[in-house]
Amino acid sequence: MVLGAGLAERLREGTRAAHGLAEETVYMRCFTQGVVGRGAFRQWLMDLYGVYRLLEEQMGELAATEPAIAGIQFPELWRTAAIAADLEFYWGPDWEALVQPSEAGTVYLARLGAVAWQQPELLVAHAYVRYMGDLSGGQGLKAMARKALNLPEDRGTQFHTFEALPTVEAQRAFKGRYREALNGLPLTEAQIQAIVAEANLAFHLNCGLMRGLEPLLKSEVDPERWRGAIARRAGESGHAPALVGG
Repeated sequence: MVLGAGLAERLREGTRAAHGLAEETVYMRCFTQGVVGRGAFRQWLMDLYGVYRLLEEQMGELAATEPAIAGIQFPELWRTAAIAADLEFYWGPDWEALVQPSEAGTVYLARLGAVAWQQPELLVAHAYVRYMGDLSGGQGLKAMARKALNLPEDRGTQFHTFEALPTVEAQRAFKGRYREALNGLPLTEAQIQAIVAEANLAFHLNCGLMRGLEPLLKSEVDPERWRGAIARRAGESGHAPALVGG
């Protein structure tokens, strides 16, 4: 048993290629150029609601018996309630009756259920990919969504709002704390390797969500806008906002 063995850095380096693929999906290319369709955005939130609800339920249940889960149990990161507020904004008070995962969302949920039952420590990978992304590039996406969709103050982007971490400095400090927590988890070398592999799968599952949004985005956005966004993104020398901060 080794404590973390540099898990945070191994996750960051070991998922670099998969991270790049996620940034280059059509949905994310358009998003980072300010081309955001309301229908696609709310469907994305609908899928993420299912992902976070299941992930947070599982982590809450397993924390008492799984030290690796207990070590990264940070309720200030939980997103289920925040996304629920967004869904009510977009869908109205009866939103719960309308929430249906996409095909890709169903695949994602099935994987979360499988690892919680078979190898619960692999949930560390899924938590890392989602929460570190939320604290990193997700903050840039919040601003882009609010501008593109002309949203009112503090409505429709609660998913990206961390009340316990209200400033960039607070979020940066927390990411350092999260990395330290990852490096302190009681894991074997084999488990560490499995977590890095699972994090790559988590990125691919997130890519699946975004690829599934492409037809909806193209149906509600003028073709010149989304094609132009893709072309501009391809011509940039920089990168899109990071989906995970590592």
